[in-house]
Order: sequence, then C-alpha cells, then structure tokens
Amino acid sequence: MTSNTPAHSASETANTHKSEPDSALVSTLRAVLARSAMGLSPTALALAYADWSLHLAASPMRRALLLQQALTMPGQIVSRLLADAFGDATVPAEQDHRYDGNGWSQWPFNVLKETFRASDAWWQAAAQAPGVSKHHQLMVSFYTRQMMDALSPSNWPMTNPEVLRLGVSTFGQSWLKGHQNYLKDRAEQQHARLQTDPSATAPQDYVVGQDVAVTPGKVVFRNHLIELIQYTPTTDTVYPEPILIVPSCIMKYYILDLSPGNSMVRYLVGKGYTVFMVSWRNPDATDRDLGLDDYLRMGVLDAMAAIRAETDVPRIHAMGYCLGGTFLSIAAARLAHGDGTIDERARYPELASVSLLAALTDFSEPGEMGVFIDKDQVKTLQAQMARTGFLSGRQMAGSFQFLNSRDLIWSRNTRRYLLGQDEVGNDMMAWNADSTRLPARMHSQYLEQLFLQNGLAAGQLQCGGVDVALTDIKAPMLVVGTVRDHVCPWPSVYKIHQLTDTHTTFILAAGGHNAGIVSEPGHAKRSYQIASVEAGHGWTEPAAWQVTAPRHEGSWWEAMDRWLQARSGKRMLARTIPAEVSLGDAPGQYVMVRYAD
Repeated sequence: MTSNTPAHSASETANTHKSEPDSALVSTLRAVLARSAMGLSPTALALAYADWSLHLAASPMRRALLLQQALTMPGQIVSRLLADAFGDATVPAEQDHRYDGNGWSQWPFNVLKETFRASDAWWQAAAQAPGVSKHHQLMVSFYTRQMMDALSPSNWPMTNPEVLRLGVSTFGQSWLKGHQNYLKDRAEQQHARLQTDPSATAPQDYVVGQDVAVTPGKVVFRNHLIELIQYTPTTDTVYPEPILIVPSCIMKYYILDLSPGNSMVRYLVGKGYTVFMVSWRNPDATDRDLGLDDYLRMGVLDAMAAIRAETDVPRIHAMGYCLGGTFLSIAAARLAHGDGTIDERARYPELASVSLLAALTDFSEPGEMGVFIDKDQVKTLQAQMARTGFLSGRQMAGSFQFLNSRDLIWSRNTRRYLLGQDEVGNDMMAWNADSTRLPARMHSQYLEQLFLQNGLAAGQLQCGGVDVALTDIKAPMLVVGTVRDHVCPWPSVYKIHQLTDTHTTFILAAGGHNAGIVSEPGHAKRSYQIASVEAGHGWTEPAAWQVTAPRHEGSWWEAMDRWLQARSGKRMLARTIPAEVSLGDAPGQYVMVRYAD
C-alpha cells in the first residue's frame, strides 16, 4: 500500500517561529565559527563563562571558600595516599575505571592520580557560582568537566603506567600499533572531509538485513516519509491488538531489531504480538521544508491509518522510543481530542495502550542535552542547515558522543592509540555509526517548540492545526526511563505523571539511553524498578519514587509483556500478511539509505 500524500502544503510549511533575519555574511560567519567549535555556538559559551566569572568575582565568600579548599588539597592528597598504602577500609573504593590498573597504586602514578582527583573536585566546585543563570551554570559545569576529562593523566603516554608497562613488555609493539591506528584513523577522517559524494559510505561491520534488522516481515505501506514494516508471526495464535512501534527519526529503527539475540521486535513477535515498525526516510536536501507536523501526520497518523486499513482491527497498542515517543504522545493527544475534523472511528484505530520508552514530554529539564540548546545555538544551527537543508548525521552523532566523552572519546583514544588495542565491535556500535539526517525545518521546530518553548507540556503545541493537551489521553500508559540516560534523564521522563491523568506504570531500568532500552532477557546485570498509579493520582517526587518502588532482577521486557497481556484480548489464530499489500521484504528501502556526512 503506498500513499501519494504530498510532503507538505503551503500552510504547513509556513514557519511557525520567525527568527530575526541574519545577513548572508552573519550566517556564514556563524557557520564558520560553529565548525571551529565542534558545531557549537562560541557566543553562547562565551556568554556562559562571562556570567559565571562576573558572579564569582562579585561573591567574596565563595572565593574565600574555594581558596580554603585549595589550601587543604595537599593534605587531602597525602591522606588518600596513606589510606591506599595501608588499606584503610573506610576510604571508598576506586569507582573511576580509567584507573583500574595495578600501576595506578604505585609511585609516582598514585600521586598523579590523587592530584588530578583533587584538582578535578576543586574545579567542579569552582564551576558553581551563586546567581548564575540555570542554563549558563549547566554549560559551565559541563565544559569544565570536559576540560578536566581531557587533562586526565590516563590520557597521556608518559603519565599512564599501563601504557608504559605494556609498551615495555611488548618491546614497543603496542606503541607502534597505537601509532598505526592513529595514522589510519586520521587518514579516514581526512578522506571523509574531502569526500564530495554523500553516498560514498564505508562498509558496515554489521550489514543491515544480513546481521541486524533480520526479523522476517514485509513492507506494507510507504509514503514520502516512512515505510511501515509488518513482521511475520512466529506463533500459531496472536493477540488481537497489533503493536505499532514508532522509533526516533534521529536514528535508524533497527536499534529495536539488532542481532536476533537482542531484538525487541523478535522478542515481541515470539510472545504472540503482531508487530508493525515505522522506518523513517533518511532525508536529503529536497526535504528541507518537511516540518514537525509532517512527521506527526505522515509518520505516526498515516501508520495508524494503514494498520487500520489493512487489518481492520479496532484497537492497537502504540509504542514510541525517544523522539518517536514524543511524536506518539502528541498524536495520541490529537486523536483523543476528537474535535470532528478527522473521523477517528473510521480511519484510525483506538489506542488500547500507549508506551513511551526514554521519551521526553516535558523539556524544562532536558539534562546535559540542554547544553547544546539555547536561542543563540539554535540560530547557529539554522545558519548551518540553511546551506545544506538538513542537520547531518555526523553532527548529530558528534553531539551524542560529546555528552559521554569520557568513555566514547578519551577512554577509546587511550585503548586504541596508547595501548594499541583494536576495537571489538558489536551490533549496537555498528548501529550507532549508521547515523541519519534531520530536515532543516523539522529540526528547527523541534528545538524551538519543544526545547525552548516547552510547548508540549505547556499545551501550546498543535497537531493538524489543533491544540493538543496530554491530559486528553485516557489510554493506559507504560513509561520507561533509564538510570544513566544523558539524552532523556529519567526524572524528566517521569514528569509524564504531571501531564496526564490516566493509569500510568513507570519503569526505571538499569543502563543508559540505548543499552537500558535494549534489555534482552538473560543478560547479566539487568534490573528495574516498577510501580503503577491510577487516574486521579497525586504527585510523588522522582527521588521518593525511586526509594519506594519495588526492585526486580532481570529484563524489564518481561514486565512489559505482562503489562501488555493484561490489556489485550483473547488470542486468535495468526494471520499471514496478504500478498497484495506487500511492497517488498523487510527491512525495506529507507533504512538502507546512508550518507557519508
């Protein structure tokens, strides 16, 4: 089934937010400065540090306290060294994995380590100044941590005992291999910068359709923005309500269909659910005018309508991950509004449940992602996107990498360049490298309307020309946050309790934004907390919830399965996918589109 719906109309492509016009010279200058500052706005960073330094200068008590802490640092370093030497059990064990090797307990490297730890703690304290705006304080703290992470003695060959030990024991072979790795990576980076053909991409370690995204199925619907995949049932009977999964358009959908052993799609199909997956188009310059409303209408609502048209089921479960969950919450609120401009009963199925996985609906506290988002930085991004028509996948991946630079940049560099170790890839790392673009207009609206204005939580967002309010959603909700999420902090995900009034089951899973969601049963160290509230519930602070919510060992997928079962009808005979609706085999065409940028 294909749809020839136009990508956008004149009214829909009109900008919903008018920024002050910049001259071509100013826009070009912004773009050049942003490239020199890793895609960030130097102006925003300068303003943040100016705000911090002026308030610190105007706070003599704060400066006096920092001076006192600096004077006591030598004593703290000596105390820690003595405690380590004599095995003092009252001193907390080392938690920083950069210093796991035995060599860090020997002189002089133990002195370097403890001096750095004390300096790091002092600078983190110094980054706090009374009176600094919340956003500027976040930026100063974040970039101060980045600076200190770069200066760690673990990053330098002459101050890392493990690098020296391995180099001596291998007669310099590890150093030679590290230098070769460095030259190889530099050559690849240089080649990528000089590459003018966006389709000239490097081969994948895990090939889509062969190693990952291999769950059998068919593409049953396609429009300009999405392909809809229906997966082949593997059980004799299935639940009558299909599951529609809306992944984030910032990433390829197969994060939820990795290798067969850790594929959420395969898990759900094996449990007797009929699963549909949205696969987003990887846009090019011609898609620059696709906006937020296009993604809601053509991405989420059209997928729901296609399921209703093909299966004729009255109810479906809907599940959204990351930005896909944000989109789903908006679409669910739009359908619940029911103002008569669209005939939900005829075209769209009823939502039996709504599941939001690591998805923000309140953007007032987006965590470290907020470092990259303010008015000046949005204008800088707009200047860059005005030239290309899209935000490149490389820029998006770089921002996420920057959020966890200690592990993804510095520790990687140490292993690869100083220790001479080859990277051991896996399916998630391969997926992470398979980046996607975002259309210029959609990305601008996403940042302005959701992040800067917090329009969804404030009830000021529209879908199809109608104001949406999350309080209109009456379907039961399953909401999942992850403990170490740099992208969607779980306390912000948890704020859905303030925005809706329906049954809500909240799960807090161990892990980060990706690894916490991809939580296949049987994997070691999986755990989660879970608790439910009914309509009319009061507000419980996230910290209080975390203290009281029951904890369970194992994968939260099993809790999800039980939750969905309780809200599904009696199982029925599985149906094959009609040949006449098939547009090709899964994983489809759109997921295969890759760009070198």
